[in-house]
Amino acid sequence: MIDTIYIEEDVRDHPRTRSILARFNKARHISIERYGEVFNKRSQNFRLQKLKPALILARKHAGHILRAPEGFGIGSRKNFYFAHMFNCLYDCRYCFLQGMYTSANYVLFVNFESFVEQIDNLIRQYPNESLTFFSGYDCDSLALESITGFAAHILPEFKMFTSALIEFRTKSIQIQPFERIPPIDNCVIAFSLMPEVMSNALDHKAPPIKKRIQAMKILAEKGWKVGPRFDPLIHGENWKTHYQELFDQVFTTVPNYAIHSVSYGPLRFPLAMFRDIFKLYPEEQLFSGPLPQRDGIVAYKSEIEEEMAVFCHNNFTKFVSDTVVFQCTPEAQAIGRAK
Repeated sequence: MIDTIYIEEDVRDHPRTRSILARFNKARHISIERYGEVFNKRSQNFRLQKLKPALILARKHAGHILRAPEGFGIGSRKNFYFAHMFNCLYDCRYCFLQGMYTSANYVLFVNFESFVEQIDNLIRQYPNESLTFFSGYDCDSLALESITGFAAHILPEFKMFTSALIEFRTKSIQIQPFERIPPIDNCVIAFSLMPEVMSNALDHKAPPIKKRIQAMKILAEKGWKVGPRFDPLIHGENWKTHYQELFDQVFTTVPNYAIHSVSYGPLRFPLAMFRDIFKLYPEEQLFSGPLPQRDGIVAYKSEIEEEMAVFCHNNFTKFVSDTVVFQCTPEAQAIGRAK
């Protein structure tokens, strides 16, 4: 799976580094000073690298936990997000990562302890506030869990942070870390979903929608809280029929009592990011539709966004309380942009 591993000298003797290198003992190991000298190089070909990404093991020195944009959240007063790695195993056509990074290589920050320490500091800083920490925006939270072990590491830690909530956002069905331990009340496993016909065309390399819904059902029946996430919403022919079928499938399969929250949001790109992604996929049908530019953002027309939002909200409230339905507002589209 991984033929080349770059290792920052600073983390070469880290126990997590040694464990990963032992698993890939046939891979080529290359020493580097800082991950940016490989990851941030100019004139890289994202599409070629995506065929065979390398792994970069590094230390996160700053910016472990970042404030989420205003308007983003699932009920807490204060919201933060973090990325224990950059880039994703999957190859979804609408993914902002391919427009944000020039490299398709994976960067894994092995100093998980620093993330936990910063989370603990923030909880102590706001002792009387409700906080949510979101994982899975500059990567998929679980897709490479078998290599990283991040969820397995942080779950026992979060069990002690009873005043805060953690969300793992994923398209993966690698749910083993959650099957091995009793459910944690302050944890939500959130699955990104879209109609099957759209996912088949756009969610390259990701597990099928039916398997994601089944993974949600398994977790729910084991006592975990789950969160269906319909973001981004994709417009197209017969979109209402496709989404209606998806909603019916999700909410009749997943036990209602286990649904912590439901969120949805429009397809949006900053203009510069859209141009970079369009260069990668000039023939992609998704980008040939009605996506006008307004205020530096490429998105569907406002009336299309509003129609989709109303349709979704009205359908969700047939199954769950309005109090657990959240719309991802325009300001929230900037989440996951810090490098």
